[in-house]
Amino acid sequence: MSKSAELSRKEIKQPDQFQVVAGEAASWLTGHRRQAVIFGGAAAVVLVAAVAYLTIRERSAAGAAALLSEVYRNAGAEISSVPLPGVPGPFYPSDAARQQAVAEAAGKVLAAYPGSSQAALAALAKGDALLRLGQFDASAAAYQLYLSTAPRTDSFRFSALEGLALVAEGKGDVAGALAGWVRLAGEVPGQADRADLERARLLAGSGKAEEARTLLASFADTHKASQLTGEAAERLAKLGGR
Repeated sequence: MSKSAELSRKEIKQPDQFQVVAGEAASWLTGHRRQAVIFGGAAAVVLVAAVAYLTIRERSAAGAAALLSEVYRNAGAEISSVPLPGVPGPFYPSDAARQQAVAEAAGKVLAAYPGSSQAALAALAKGDALLRLGQFDASAAAYQLYLSTAPRTDSFRFSALEGLALVAEGKGDVAGALAGWVRLAGEVPGQADRADLERARLLAGSGKAEEARTLLASFADTHKASQLTGEAAERLAKLGGR
């Protein structure tokens, strides 16, 4: 059995937790005497540790999930100065208060379960909340944390990349925002059409209308299957193109 299946020293030093899971592991062995005999005494000890480790890991995942659910619960909370009949809550007096609650709840997940998949999602939620609060540097750090821990195939990767582009725009860094949308298109091809629309918007807004028109004029050919072709055509028309 691999060493990864053994309890860490830190976990062993937590007597209450270790005693509980070790007791459960011993109970497992009692119900699987044949396996215990085959493995022998030394192997049985390792098996106890393995079962204990798996039990702790499962509990850890459950705890992380519980904390993460609080993040989403806050994100979906109603904005109201008073409790609403038939609505479980929580309630926040403003969107700023709600986003602050989301960021704080996400911080708890990150502190308690660093490196976990739940922590990655919490980092993404924290980045979104801080972005809405205008805390751009802290938001960017949260997005970067998500990108550094979540798999490159994660389905929410586009959201973090989009967030970084919006952070740059919020800070007045148009060049950085444009680069952010280019990065999104390159790393998540399925979002390339929307990234080009955002690039065109930024170009037009920064006095580069001709570049925006060129980008929009080629949109239908570049993104043949996009459902955003009509919107691109409308934007092109507003810029005096066709």
